[in-house]
Amino acid sequence: MKSTVEQLSPTRVKLNVEVPFEELSGDFDRAYQSLAQQIRIPGFRPGKAPAKLIEARVGRQAILEQVVNDALPNKYSEAVAEADIKSISQPELDVAELVYGEPVRFTAEVDVRPEITLPEYSTIAVEVDPIEVADADVESEVENLRARFGTLVGVERGVTTGDFVSLDLSATVDGKPVEDASTEGLSHEVGSDTLIEGLDEAIEGVKAGESTTFTSKLVAGENAGADSEITVTVQSVKERELPELDDEFAQMASEFDTVDELREDLRRQVGDTKKYEQAGAIRDAVLDQLIETVEFPLPEAVVDAEVEAVQHQLVHALGHDDEQVNRFLEAQGKTRDEWDAESRTEAEKSVRTQLLLDAIADEADVEVGQDELTQQILMQAQRYGMAPQEFIQQLQNANQIGALYADVRRNKALAALITEVKVADTNGEAIDTKEFFGSDEQAEDEDAQDD
Repeated sequence: MKSTVEQLSPTRVKLNVEVPFEELSGDFDRAYQSLAQQIRIPGFRPGKAPAKLIEARVGRQAILEQVVNDALPNKYSEAVAEADIKSISQPELDVAELVYGEPVRFTAEVDVRPEITLPEYSTIAVEVDPIEVADADVESEVENLRARFGTLVGVERGVTTGDFVSLDLSATVDGKPVEDASTEGLSHEVGSDTLIEGLDEAIEGVKAGESTTFTSKLVAGENAGADSEITVTVQSVKERELPELDDEFAQMASEFDTVDELREDLRRQVGDTKKYEQAGAIRDAVLDQLIETVEFPLPEAVVDAEVEAVQHQLVHALGHDDEQVNRFLEAQGKTRDEWDAESRTEAEKSVRTQLLLDAIADEADVEVGQDELTQQILMQAQRYGMAPQEFIQQLQNANQIGALYADVRRNKALAALITEVKVADTNGEAIDTKEFFGSDEQAEDEDAQDD
């Protein structure tokens, strides 16, 4: 097989491939065997009919077309590997006229990763907020813990922020009831802003058994984005009574004997949380600086596919109904053009990030072990509340194992890079990133200990 490569642009190439006819002999054998099992020819058992009789029945040209169609994916893959092309999209294939006994010629246009010149990582410097655990942070955790052990008690007064209420809701649009916007016995914490916009303000001061109405835009269903007249009836009002903050509470809510010991443990937990937050801030800051400083062209077809993926979730949720999509966007204060522009900006950043991290991983020869991939699968399965085997099956059905592997590899490459950059907090204190992201030496030491 012979192939040549034409560079159509920095992000797209054209492969010209010629496959000698004799290289397809094995493919012809498999095609004849398959057809022999399907075609019934008098005097021959299934699978035993000679090739000449099969040709006469099906036609030589039809067999040639089937052979080429079956062989094309492998021949394309061989050409890509031979030319060392880093393709990042599905190819556009064009097969020349097929003549039995003549070489098979085809072209393949495909998007490829652009050349990316990476900076010296030691020249990168970022700044993040310092880790500070304030007394208010600890007291907030104390109050959250008390709330978990609190009890709800009915009250005979108007609704106020922090109350827990049971509500009946109904809605109309242009005087017509909206069935999917009606419900009874809905539990809600006032002030959480988790339901309809304007609800919490509307029921402020309303007592159990009373009703009120207000206007709000619906955000789902066939009336998404439409102004709706909503009637809400408060069925019950309860407030949360918190337990006394004393040593008895500390013993009930934790393994500690005193409130002081409980507070110290909560302070440690808050500190750990802020360390994770700082690690995330470091990661984002380094990645943002790389994206801003490393310039390279983006393959438009890949960006277009990412835009479609970004928008698909909303479009699919609204039944692929353009009118509903437009009403939903109107409720969000956006035009379709603004949404398209935001989606493209998001898609371009996503594609740029992936290509950049792939280049970093390639330069560092980053590899992902089976244990690392398994750990990521277990974490993802837990996040989605699924059994690991069920999650793996879904990944396989969606052909997403390779995408998950790529994500793990990119994250591993970025973590290794971060240990080489200069990081300080806004107070000017240097931060040792190895505490968060480890290092090759630490990984080798841990492997040696495991052995």
